[in-house]
Amino acid sequence: MTDPIDLAKALIAIPSVTPASGPVFDVLEAALAPLGFTVHRFTLGEAPDGPTENMVAIRDAGPGPHFAFAGHLDVVPAGDGWASDPYKPTVADGVLTGRGAVDMKSSIAAFVAALDRFDAPGTLSLLITGDEEGYATFGSPRIIDWLNERSIRPDMMLIGEPTSVDRLGDTVKVGRRGSVNMWIEVPGTQGHVAYPHLADNPVPGLARIVAALSAVTLDDGTPAFPPSNLEFTALSTPTAASNVIPASATGQLNIRFNDLQRGEDLVRLVEEIAAREAPGATVRARISGEAFLTPPGAIYDHLVAAIEDETGLTPELSTSGGTSDGRFFHKLCPVVDFGLPNASMHKVGEHARLDDIRALTRIYRRVLERVFA
Repeated sequence: MTDPIDLAKALIAIPSVTPASGPVFDVLEAALAPLGFTVHRFTLGEAPDGPTENMVAIRDAGPGPHFAFAGHLDVVPAGDGWASDPYKPTVADGVLTGRGAVDMKSSIAAFVAALDRFDAPGTLSLLITGDEEGYATFGSPRIIDWLNERSIRPDMMLIGEPTSVDRLGDTVKVGRRGSVNMWIEVPGTQGHVAYPHLADNPVPGLARIVAALSAVTLDDGTPAFPPSNLEFTALSTPTAASNVIPASATGQLNIRFNDLQRGEDLVRLVEEIAAREAPGATVRARISGEAFLTPPGAIYDHLVAAIEDETGLTPELSTSGGTSDGRFFHKLCPVVDFGLPNASMHKVGEHARLDDIRALTRIYRRVLERVFA
């Protein structure tokens, strides 16, 4: 049978910083082909958002439910300070270390291992992208296009993102907040600080915008979501000289929002405040995804029961944390996210316990057995 540890190590051993393509997909295809999957791969786009490779692997065993697993093979850059090569997976004291061990190559390996020798009427699919950590321009949205063009629609979907917090099984994500990034630029006129009447300083205008937006309460949250929050993440001018009034000033912000908000409405709000506080200011925005909430249903029941059977825990059904590609896939079918403990994801020394990877494999297998019972 497929060993999830060995497969995870093989995937980690291939650097696949987002957007990813090529050899890492070869490894996954080689693992799926003997299990009876037909593998479709397609690469789209150009730099800076591409090229991105995507995979749709399908095994159709006749009439029955269609269960999909979604995930990503791209990883964030390793960064400095690792005790060993982040792309040479190491195992010590029951722990697997390497970039992608948690987010989320081990989850993909666990699901493939759960599929081994699993036979039941119905359809199984894996929807795997090479660009979840980036802007996803040519990632999961294009997988959805591929499915729609062929009238393929899963009945339910599990995404293997690392959702557990303190222990494997303690948290399942049943929705996600939306996210929008914005860049506000206030124009000015460069000049010498000793002659301010000959210049136009854009910094006070940007400061007024920052203060006005920071004072806004977007909402008080809902029973399912925390309050939406707006956070400035960078302020800059094009000059570092201490005696020069800059020609422009830029502020960068991110809004994580619940389902009381829409990305386009938030962009308009920022545009209106920017124009009021600093006439001439411009706003550039990139909406990463809208908030979504999966209503209670079969995928909840199957996953919660599988976790309870394996771990004895009843998971919290949460919408906290960052986004996932569920922001796209929820348009196809009910979606939940569940995977390994997430404390080390994106960090130097990213790691997962071998026992957790094996237990996750068993949970995924229990889900399949319930879905196709």
